[in-house]
Amino acid sequence: MSHRDIIVIGGSSGATTPIKAILGSLPRDLPAAVFIVVHVPSRSLGFLATISAAAVHLPVHAAVDGLAIQSGHIYLGVPDHHLILSEDRIRLGCGPRENLARPAIDPLFRSAAAAFGPRVIGILLSGMLNDGVSGLQAIKRCGGVTLVQDPDEAIADEMPRNALSNTEVDFILPAARMADVLPELVRQPAGPPRPVPADITLEVEIAAGGRIDSEILRPIAKPVALSCPACGGVLSEIVDGAPLRFRCQVGHAYSAEVLAKKQEDAVDEALRVALRIVEERAELVRRMAEDGRQAGRMAVSEMYEAREAEYRRYADTIRQAILHSLPPSEPSDRGRG
Repeated sequence: MSHRDIIVIGGSSGATTPIKAILGSLPRDLPAAVFIVVHVPSRSLGFLATISAAAVHLPVHAAVDGLAIQSGHIYLGVPDHHLILSEDRIRLGCGPRENLARPAIDPLFRSAAAAFGPRVIGILLSGMLNDGVSGLQAIKRCGGVTLVQDPDEAIADEMPRNALSNTEVDFILPAARMADVLPELVRQPAGPPRPVPADITLEVEIAAGGRIDSEILRPIAKPVALSCPACGGVLSEIVDGAPLRFRCQVGHAYSAEVLAKKQEDAVDEALRVALRIVEERAELVRRMAEDGRQAGRMAVSEMYEAREAEYRRYADTIRQAILHSLPPSEPSDRGRG
């Protein structure tokens, strides 16, 4: 029976520090391959160097399509491609963004679960919203082991807390303790393989860039009266599992929390457009009132002055709505190099 030789790690805001703590403690003879996806900007150049410096005992590689998987090596997701695992090689997926990200954590976790089943150790770290939660659940469904960073330690605790709320987790640990536990876990025998659920296989293929339309999506999702923020297409609700998730006809995927955030952004933009239009209207009628006074048409001038005051009140109401809708700032990643 094989051992647990595939480690997948996902994180976002605040994840660099725990990743450095974990990788810095891994032994030179680690009998496992490590794969990491962290949400970083497309043009970020420093993350590879940061991780390479932290992993003092193991070689670090940017993921390359077709690259053979080797035990004792660390592989990083690269911008604008999903990191997908097959039985012996890395695939870089060109499928649609998931939870606004590419690479996203969920495709890595799902593909590892589908390819390696009980041999997988999944680790979810600090981050906003809940990318990685569905993928962590896929790892559990296929027999793998799951670890989640202690939310009380995480700089951004939403991803850890959402994982704990939506799936069964084997270990809840601070990053330093994860570094101690991993060498023990990778040497444990993996359980027997399990059949891979069809929905996991389908979502892996979508992330890889496979064909997707409403008919292909129908076995795992049902259409709902919501539209995709990215393309405007009809969204379908994924019918099994948690958290609540949606996909559109071309494959864009969102958790409910991420979709709500995008809708808030759209509402905010609409309010700002409305504010501009109302303020322009107020300025126009002010000038019309002034023109009426200069022409000696006092009744007309007073009417336009009243309209100006009304529009100014509308503008103040919209401005207050915008101020109250502003989201809190996302925590910065103090450990990012």
